[in-house]
Amino acid sequence: YGGNDKSGVLQVFPSAWLPYLQLVRLWPPAALLLIFFPHAFGILLAAIKSQAPAEYVLRTSITVFGGCFFFSNAAHTWNDLIDAPLDAQVERTRKRPIPRGSITPKAAILFGATQVLGAVIFLACMPLGLWTSGLYALPNIISTTYYPFAKRHTRFPQLVLGFCLAWGVVMGELAMGVQPLAYSPDAAGVTVDTSVIFLVMGTALWVLIYDTIYAHQDLQADLKVGIKSLAVLLQDRTKAVLWPVLLLMTGLLVEAGRASGLGTSYHLFAVGGASLSLGLMVWCVDLQDSRSCWWWFSNGFWWTGGTIMIGLLVEYSRRSDFSFLWC
Repeated sequence: YGGNDKSGVLQVFPSAWLPYLQLVRLWPPAALLLIFFPHAFGILLAAIKSQAPAEYVLRTSITVFGGCFFFSNAAHTWNDLIDAPLDAQVERTRKRPIPRGSITPKAAILFGATQVLGAVIFLACMPLGLWTSGLYALPNIISTTYYPFAKRHTRFPQLVLGFCLAWGVVMGELAMGVQPLAYSPDAAGVTVDTSVIFLVMGTALWVLIYDTIYAHQDLQADLKVGIKSLAVLLQDRTKAVLWPVLLLMTGLLVEAGRASGLGTSYHLFAVGGASLSLGLMVWCVDLQDSRSCWWWFSNGFWWTGGTIMIGLLVEYSRRSDFSFLWC
């Protein structure tokens, strides 16, 4: 993600496409999957509660993945457009398409607009329609728009990013036709699904942990340029702070399961697996070595996101038509 990478599947595309594929972080697909994972958490949590048919869950997941693809493209284009002056001053990022001149700012704006349009089209495919879905997506749109500026205004851009990505849990629920926030004219008034709130908060802390490790790749350059981050704020104290954050994340995942009435499978795979994999990342990563930070970021997200997915999927399969598989 540092710049002019041409590895993997990028080699099969025409050279004229390459700068745009690099711009949207097509390969490796960590960026897209880190956006999709929280949406998938929301889809599966809603499927468990509503006992939705597997075909509907699969169809919804494919639609949401398409929306995540365009949203990821738009978000990264916007981020690199705003960050281009800073990226040009950092060794790892100075060869990204906009700083190196492969894509002009005007071309980036036009390309980004097409990706926004694609995301809106998929948003309109949500079962509650574009208006309701757009209102639910508004907090994410605002926070994603602000995120590139967060590293200039605050020392906690990882917290902003955590909210941006974790809000996908809400959108995943919405894609299943379930509203985490509901209003009824009777005495109940506004009702909030606390399990979703806990899962959003736990997911946000997961993002905070892995993105703080990711930010350590550029710590020395960020100190010189004046970029703010938790890595810059904490430096040698990062691991000492990430451990209690991990403990809090575990507690929030437990509370999400309790509020949803989830069973042993969820707690074993989602809670236990996520905590163990993230704990391994925090313990083993060498924050002084940028290669170690990248390796644990690019590989560790699979373990944590995958175990949460497995925990929810196994819990769903036990309550659905897949239950015969476990006999």
